Amino acid sequence: MTSAPVSAAILAGGLATRLRPLTETIPKSLIDVNGEPFIVHQLRLLRENQIERVVLCVGYLGEEIQEVIGDGARFDLQVEYSFDSPKLIGTAGALKGALPFLPDDFLVLYGDSYLPIQYAPVADMFHRSGKLGLMTVYRNEGKYDTSNVVFADGEIKIYDKKQKLPEMRHIDYGLSLFKANVFEKFPADEKFDLADVMQKLVHEKQLAGYEVPERFYEMGSPAGLAELETFLKKS
Repeated sequence: MTSAPVSAAILAGGLATRLRPLTETIPKSLIDVNGEPFIVHQLRLLRENQIERVVLCVGYLGEEIQEVIGDGARFDLQVEYSFDSPKLIGTAGALKGALPFLPDDFLVLYGDSYLPIQYAPVADMFHRSGKLGLMTVYRNEGKYDTSNVVFADGEIKIYDKKQKLPEMRHIDYGLSLFKANVFEKFPADEKFDLADVMQKLVHEKQLAGYEVPERFYEMGSPAGLAELETFLKKS
């Protein structure tokens, strides 16, 4: 494969408590960033990277996102929606619920992440690796958040958000690729997060890694939102 995958899932179901009171009446994805809802910036970036189809995994006020974005036609995208169940099922549980809308392999990003890189080389690496998953990493050295990855020889050796080790130089960048059958192995009625899936793949030596040169941006906190607005104004 020599191009980016045509399908991506965005995890946009969080409550965004750090952004209250902004998110008391609207979902995080619809917060205004430089005159447009944040999700619009995300979708535009995905289309620029040859993504053709997006599945939005939504929960809290997800109907409002659906009302604003619709079927995605105005972004030259096909957008579909997978709504969380009333029971909390975690980020990976949300992806498992979205599998009927997704192909055998797909890209995943978080609903508060803006990741200004070229996606096609990441997808190429994933397919060349032959592994079940791939995590993009950034050599963070503790700068933007706590480093949580040991990356070497194109593979994720250690990934742990709780245990901090001195050899952790990299951080999970927020863009991943997976084979759909990774999620099929988890029970449908149990809560599990993407971090659980990734740690399982690390243990099985099935998580490839790709180091990206550009820092990530996020709007999950007031400070991150301000940084993102400054970056987009310059872009």
